[in-house]
Amino acid sequence: MNRALNWRGVRTIYSHEMARFWRTLWESLASPALSTVLYFVVFGAAIGSRIDAVEGVSYGAFIVPGLIMLTVLQQSISNASFGIFFPKFIGTIYEMLAAPLSFVEIVIGYVGAAAMKSMIIAGVILITSWFFVDIRIQHPFWMLAFLTLTAVSFSLFGFLMGIWAKDWQQLQIIPMMVITPLVFLGGAFYTADMLPPFWQGVAKLNPVLYLVSGFRWSFFGIADVPVGLSLVAVVLFLSLCMGMVWFIFRTGWRIRN
Repeated sequence: MNRALNWRGVRTIYSHEMARFWRTLWESLASPALSTVLYFVVFGAAIGSRIDAVEGVSYGAFIVPGLIMLTVLQQSISNASFGIFFPKFIGTIYEMLAAPLSFVEIVIGYVGAAAMKSMIIAGVILITSWFFVDIRIQHPFWMLAFLTLTAVSFSLFGFLMGIWAKDWQQLQIIPMMVITPLVFLGGAFYTADMLPPFWQGVAKLNPVLYLVSGFRWSFFGIADVPVGLSLVAVVLFLSLCMGMVWFIFRTGWRIRN
């Protein structure tokens, strides 16, 4: 017989992870706010002075969804990967595996905390942006939906990275060498229509383009690819990560040895 979820265990993991965030609240919130200001200075002032508007949206406002998505991806991955890697690194993960917790409860605790941290930081970036540009969110429900799905999906991906990594160096490889370039090449600061025809086709092979496009549509009603396709891409990525997490806990890969 399937037992009910151990919500006390989930809450314990979640609270432990969030406590680390609250202890460094100033650093956690000041850093993205400062980065946002710098992006507006560099991209908004330097490039925005040459690009008046993109599809009727001022360039300063146009880059806001891309800035938020860039930070959400980075923060989701780093928070979730560190959260599970550290107990694996010091050996306390075995105590967790011996506790009356299923893999579902462990994942909900770690991934839920990482996603919540990312969404709080996304809110800080959005609030900071309002001091520089006028932003009106046309589809607030879908904005929250895309934000939540992306934060959860990449927190799951970061969780997988934390299990995969054998040392601190490996923990940084994918965010630095893969995720950040994909975001910059995924239309965070431009539309695919600005590229030559050949590179437009190449850009549409980048999965991050679909995330940024759907999220930007929720703000301004403009998108590089159909919104339904963006939503399908996020759900597929989420499903893939969930399947991989299930496989890891089923086999014990990189956990029990």
